[in-house]
Order: sequence, then C-alpha cells, then structure tokens
Amino acid sequence: MRYLSTRGQAPPVTFSEVLLKGLAPDGGLYLPTHWPKYEIADLKKSLGAQPTYTALAGEIIWPFVEDALNRDELNDLLEKTYASFASESIIPTKRITENLWLAELFHGPTLAFKDVALQLVGHLFDHQLRKSSERITIVGATSGDTGSAAIEACRDREAMDIVILHPHGKTSEVQRRQMTTVDSLNVHNVAIEGNFDDCQNLVKAMFRDDEFSQAINMSAVNSINWARVMAQIVYYWWTSIEVTGASKVKFCVPSGNFGNIFAGYGAHLTGLPVEKFIVASNSNDVLDRFFKTGEMEARTVAPTLSPSMDIQISSNFERLLFEILDRDGQRVQTLLEQFHNEGSLAVDASTLQELNIKWASSRVNDDETLEMIAAIYKETGELVDPHTAVGIAAAKHNNEDPDIPIICLATAHPSKFPEAVHTATGIKPELPPHLDDLYERKEDYSVLPNSLEDVKEFILNRTGN
Repeated sequence: MRYLSTRGQAPPVTFSEVLLKGLAPDGGLYLPTHWPKYEIADLKKSLGAQPTYTALAGEIIWPFVEDALNRDELNDLLEKTYASFASESIIPTKRITENLWLAELFHGPTLAFKDVALQLVGHLFDHQLRKSSERITIVGATSGDTGSAAIEACRDREAMDIVILHPHGKTSEVQRRQMTTVDSLNVHNVAIEGNFDDCQNLVKAMFRDDEFSQAINMSAVNSINWARVMAQIVYYWWTSIEVTGASKVKFCVPSGNFGNIFAGYGAHLTGLPVEKFIVASNSNDVLDRFFKTGEMEARTVAPTLSPSMDIQISSNFERLLFEILDRDGQRVQTLLEQFHNEGSLAVDASTLQELNIKWASSRVNDDETLEMIAAIYKETGELVDPHTAVGIAAAKHNNEDPDIPIICLATAHPSKFPEAVHTATGIKPELPPHLDDLYERKEDYSVLPNSLEDVKEFILNRTGN
C-alpha cells in the first residue's frame, strides 16, 4: 500500500512516512492509492465464533500498514491499545428505540471517541521512532477532545514532545483540565486567543513553513493524520456487525472536523454496505448547508453546548472532495484555493445530486439539544452528552425508513459536559473513578495570542529545538 495526496502534487509514500509526516508537502491530506475490499463472510470466518474488537481491528488495519509492521507487531500494538478501555467489548452498542442504536465510543481513558484511534497512534509513533531512532515534535489543535486523547497517548514517551493548541475559554472545564493537569515533561498546552479554526490554521501554517517544521521534526495527531482515520474505520465495521450482521445500515455522526464520519465512508469504500451517512451539525452548520445546497461558506463560529463541533473549516472534508471528484487532485486544489481566498466553494448540481444518494444532514440548535438530552433520559434512563444528543436528533430527523437501523455514534461521556446534562435533566453526571479528583489537580498552560510567530517561538523554547 502506498499513499497519495488529495492535491495530487506529492509523490506516493509509505505508511511509515504518512504516520510521521501527517500532512503532505503540497498541503494535501494522505489517502491510500486504493481501498482494500473486505467480504463480511471472510471476516467472520477469520474472527471465529467469539469475535473481538481487537481481532477485527487486526484484519481491517493490516492491508494499510503491512509495509511498516508484521502481523505479530500489529496484534501486539492493538492488544496494548485497547487494554486500557473500560468496556470489555471496547465499543458497546445500545438500542434506544426500535431502529435507533447508540455506539458508545467513550470507554477509553479520556472518555471520548478520539481515544479509539489516538491510543493506537501513540503506540504506532513509539514503535516507528524506536526503529528509526528519531525524535519528533507533535503539534495538534483541538476543539476539546483530541487534545486530551493525544496527550494521554503520547505522555512520558522519550522520543517525542507534544504541543496542543486549544481555543482559550471555548472548551468545557473537564475538557480543559484533562489536558492541562497532565504532569509530564513532554506535554505542553497552549490556549490560543481565538477559536478552533484559528488553532487549526496555526498548525497548518507551521507545516507549510518548511524550515520550522523540519527544525522541530514536526508531526500531527489531528485527524489530518491518516492513521487516525484508518483506526476509526474499524468501529464502523464492528458496530454494523453487532447490530445488523453487516447488512443495510445508516450511520449518524455528530460532525465538526469531518474525520469521524469520513472514516465511515472509508469503511463503505472497503465494502461495508451503508445506505446513508447522516451528518449532524449544531448551529455551526457549514456542513449541513453544503449537503443541502452544494455550497460551502465559512461564517463566524458561534459558541454552543457542543463545543467540539464549533468549527467552520472542516479539514477532512478535503478527503471527501477528492473521492467525489474522481481523485482529481488539481480540481481539489482549485476549489480549496477558492475557499481560502473567497471564503466559499461550490460543486455542480450533478455532483450534489450524486452526493445526496449517500449523504444527508441536519442542523440542531442548543434548545433542541437540551430537549433531546431530557427526552432520552426520560424514555430510556440514559444520560447522553450534548454532541451525542445532536446526533440523536439528526438521526430522528432522517428516519424515513424504519426498516433500516440507524447507528448513532455516542462520541463523549456525559460527565465531560456536566453543566448541559444537568440543565436538561437535573442530574450532574459523575466522572469515573480514575478522574474523580480532576477538579483538584494543578493546571499548567500558557495563553498566547493568535500569532504564528508567538506560537513558533513558544514551541522552540519549550521543546529545546
């Protein structure tokens, strides 16, 4: 397997190079040169009578990494990755209505779906760096959950520093504290005076600065890194097998940076029979507007009860553009340059019509989010976080065929957003025991302006590069 850039100007590279580089040198995102195809009958035969998530992950991931690992190495890394998850099944599924299911992706150490991929990415980094005797500086941006999951995956590792940028005052307190209370010499937190898009733009600008990025041997943990998306493909297969035996299914995904739901599309391209992908947006509805009109226009970010989705520039959308435009990197680059220069882009009517065969979307505001948290608790006794509530509401908006199950991805534990859950239900969800002293832990982070030069200077000073 080799990997190519969505902008078509970079030479194909190996998985090891993709893992450590993150972003292609032409500014594009990496995708495999071809999608491996899996047959459900073959997967079930390989997994045996008692399938496990780890075994399925080995089958799904292997074709993507076989130039970098042997099967025993991959299986060992997977066992280490998921040993820290609280649920024996890793990702349990729960039925909440006749044809609506929740896939609980929050049983990892930081209580969010990002753990499923980032715990593996941390082990992959460590494995590769030991082989190559390199040292890297990981720089990432987070709207809330990626940061804590990345820090947990990379803390205390000798061959890397990790610097995480988060928007100052725009995450939940739990999200912030999960990042800023980690006492590790290789962890550095920065609160940027701006929004998530500003943080993300700073990371991309640092990648484009060849002199700087090479000086610190820069790498990425955001979902621009293909390894993140690759690891997430697995749970679409797993939950579909659990709920339907891998027959017709819809997936509804609370969406911000688009990496999570694109992983589902990747699962579909590898053979999973998905009838529809439902993109769930909050009031920051750039994706909903695109799937309804074919036009993408960036607007001002509005703070909401679901802050991880408070995004106007969805990086992984570029990967979908590449696929729907027949992998024409030049067309992708032209559209993205237009978006950068003018703040908008558009696809033609025939492309939108083709998209709508497989894609749908809904916008859910804060009032509807609270109503859904309350309704789910009243009907089922389950507490859900505001992002998951947005997903459930969007799923209900797009439930036109009751014979096809909808799996909604529950992306975070409700205790990460206790204020919203308490407002809706009168109940304040408690943190699990391993985090029950989170509010007493000492925080350590730096507040910086939205300035590329200031952030670069901070990284050079703190990481010793």
